[in-house]
Amino acid sequence: MVKKYIERKIYWRKINPFIDKDIIKVITGQRRTGKSVFLLQVIDKIKKKKPKADIIYINKELAEYDFIKNYKDLLKYIEENTSKKKKVYVFMDEIQDIESFEKALRHLKAKGRYDIYCSGSNANLISGELATYLSGRYVEIRIYSLSYSEFLEFHNLKDDDYSLLKYIKYGGLPYIKNLDLNDEVVYNYIQGVYNTILLNDIVKRYKIRNINFLKQLVNYIADNVGSLISAKRISDFLKSQRINISPNIVLDYLNYLSNAFFIFQVPRFDIRGKKIFEINEKYYFEDLGIRHSILPYTDVDMSKILENLVCLHLHIQGFNVYVGVNKYREIDFIAQKQNKTIYIQVVSRLTEENKEREFGNLLQIKDNYPKYVVSMDDKFLSGSDYRGIKHIYIRDFLKLNL
Repeated sequence: MVKKYIERKIYWRKINPFIDKDIIKVITGQRRTGKSVFLLQVIDKIKKKKPKADIIYINKELAEYDFIKNYKDLLKYIEENTSKKKKVYVFMDEIQDIESFEKALRHLKAKGRYDIYCSGSNANLISGELATYLSGRYVEIRIYSLSYSEFLEFHNLKDDDYSLLKYIKYGGLPYIKNLDLNDEVVYNYIQGVYNTILLNDIVKRYKIRNINFLKQLVNYIADNVGSLISAKRISDFLKSQRINISPNIVLDYLNYLSNAFFIFQVPRFDIRGKKIFEINEKYYFEDLGIRHSILPYTDVDMSKILENLVCLHLHIQGFNVYVGVNKYREIDFIAQKQNKTIYIQVVSRLTEENKEREFGNLLQIKDNYPKYVVSMDDKFLSGSDYRGIKHIYIRDFLKLNL
């Protein structure tokens, strides 16, 4: 169905073991990160293997499917347009726009002859509606904007500092490969994506009236990437600007932005006590291009930008990400998956003044898990170990398969 595309290999490896298995495949992620194209790629793979496969595809972003408003409409359309005698592959894009969609999924799965794939742009798809009705009967594949390695492949670029700067400035929305990589063109497109996310996935879904406050909140997060933030702190700042918004409303709006996969909420984790703190989190953007369409890129923000890059790469690699607290010292990131843990400090440049702090914070952690200091220092100066801690150039770190 897709004539030409670049395969998202990392996600194909995740979904391939579940094709033809009796489990619902749920593709999640921010709008415009490539979920629709990925679904079509999966369809292509199935058709190559089974040319006569009965496949139905529904995309709620297309006007031709506007008549499918609820789960009854969905079931009727599927049953009228597929075989009743053989296995059917069902693909549903942006399924959260269908009222009570989870009832349709439960019905189709109970029939036993449907291999079901669906996508959505809201985290409640997993944590709310779907989890309630289909606990243990689905698998989530989360799709992110392009990794640095994917960015090079999509744009046919060499791995050099010029390409890294392009990735930093413009982010990894896949469609950008069709545009000239200059500020006016790219940011005009990204601004449209940003407005669509705010309108469709936040304002409409949560019936928000105070759109101006929502945009101010996004601007605040953009300016405070990598800083510890609490709802009260934001509320107090707004009051200083003569905007009276309660901490509870701020917290709700932050959750809405997170649910739309617009930002990462990174909680603090006590390394010694092995517990997660419930206040003061850090926030990062799921796509740096969107951040820079809100707050223009500048070298002054490089420390924030590097942290955002590292945070995104860790999520792409499948880690749960936390800010580490080790007594009075802060570790920029603790990344965990299965039985694996990684500790990371991020700094724009290492100097004699900050070297002891950046490495010293990690040296205080008395376990044998890998520890990294990631920086923008020339790659020929990085790559060495300091008392067992790896110093690595950001461009090399973004290519690691952790």
